[in-house]
Amino acid sequence: MKAIMVMYDSLNWHYLPPYGCDWVHAPNFARLASRCVTFDNCYVGSMPTIPARREIHTGRYNFLHRSWGPLEPFDDSMPEILKDHDVYTHLVSDNGHYWEDGGGTYHQRYNTWENTRGQEGDKWKGHVKDPVVPESVGRASDGLSKGSGGLWRQDWVNRHYMQREEDQPQYKTFARGLDFIRTNSQEDNWFLQIETFDPHEPFYTQPKYQALYPHEYTGPFFDWPPYARVTETPEQVQHCRYLYAALVSMCDAHLGKVLDAMDELDLWKDTLLIVNTDHGTLLGEHGWWAKAIQPFYSELAHIPLFIWDPRSARQGARCPGLVQTIDLAPTLLEFFGVDRPPDMQGIPLASALAGDDAVREAALFGMHGAHVNCTDGLYVYMRASADAQNHPLYNYTLMPTHMRSRFSPSSLDDLELAPPFAFTKGCQMLKIKATSWISSYDFGTLLFDLSTDPGQERPIQDAAIERTMINHMIRLMKESDAPPEQYERLGLEL
Repeated sequence: MKAIMVMYDSLNWHYLPPYGCDWVHAPNFARLASRCVTFDNCYVGSMPTIPARREIHTGRYNFLHRSWGPLEPFDDSMPEILKDHDVYTHLVSDNGHYWEDGGGTYHQRYNTWENTRGQEGDKWKGHVKDPVVPESVGRASDGLSKGSGGLWRQDWVNRHYMQREEDQPQYKTFARGLDFIRTNSQEDNWFLQIETFDPHEPFYTQPKYQALYPHEYTGPFFDWPPYARVTETPEQVQHCRYLYAALVSMCDAHLGKVLDAMDELDLWKDTLLIVNTDHGTLLGEHGWWAKAIQPFYSELAHIPLFIWDPRSARQGARCPGLVQTIDLAPTLLEFFGVDRPPDMQGIPLASALAGDDAVREAALFGMHGAHVNCTDGLYVYMRASADAQNHPLYNYTLMPTHMRSRFSPSSLDDLELAPPFAFTKGCQMLKIKATSWISSYDFGTLLFDLSTDPGQERPIQDAAIERTMINHMIRLMKESDAPPEQYERLGLEL
């Protein structure tokens, strides 16, 4: 048996034909849906990038206990477990976060791995002279001087080396993934993860994909929206959406190459195929760009998922069951006949793939220090912090690093040693005071009825439904052994 995961970053499900989009050119996503099971109720667990990848490894929520960070010493890693059971694992990725301080323990869990440089201001090519860029809006506020250390400056340096499609990181990532497939197609017991950072911002792609969305635009350069409220003109917003769509079309083209290889090498008979993303992105919906500041609306939290299981061989089917990112690790372990560790919260999806719609009653999702969210597939409940200070809030970790830095010595001044959690295998934890620049308090607690308001434009007030969702939330937090102060922060009474 073999397995392939094709993973994208920031893929908004509203831009895919299998989820109802009629204007984005993505025929291979439609082709994929005709060959597999499409999940209609898949949600993130922990956001953003690296917290989601920790869930792919461990099959359990990250966001209740800590923010962005490496795998912990006590974590169960799905690729490593497969490796220990003689399933060869290989990662091909252009996601630069794997090689930063806060992601450095993930890629080493695979037997082998390859990386491609150049995405999103990756500290790749060294130019002392500042790059020349056009008049721009959006991420341009990140600075251009060589002393700024900004992603914007570095990205313009990198683009100089990515003028052709074959020089772009996504192209190279898929080419290397396809090389692994062709080299090992006749071998057994392997798992390949092809992971591209696209269509994450900046929405940089080739003219042939942009030409699929012709439009008149004469405004300033704009392919990298900020993490902020929309202040741009309607024309600029629409232009940026077209550029995102163009990048989705590039993703679609390279997905097609994987599907072609599946056809050519007759891999459908014994190869599990998962096509997924870590989270979505906002492209002006709800008056916001990107993610991480605003509430996690469906454009962010409700994500696409496609799976082909050669055992059930269901094609062109839809699954309405409520599933999450934490289900991917146990699904892969079950496929290879490997027992899942007791600390995994996720559920193997073999039964859902075979036609059983029931998966779970409710699901949690969120980001450390932000809203804690709960959905049962009918409603989404977003619980805000009970006060403007968002206290108490702590990071529990043995790996004190942020995205691109270590914890500062001053941030460790008041650390405590906390007792083990149920999933830390007896390890005591560093308990470190945390702050969050996300103010869920400012947005307040929100409740949405997805049947009457799928766009989440009109929050409702319903005490009985809220009580039901609170009960789901408390139960799931208890099952996750959430820190006691999380209930206090959210104003939840046990």
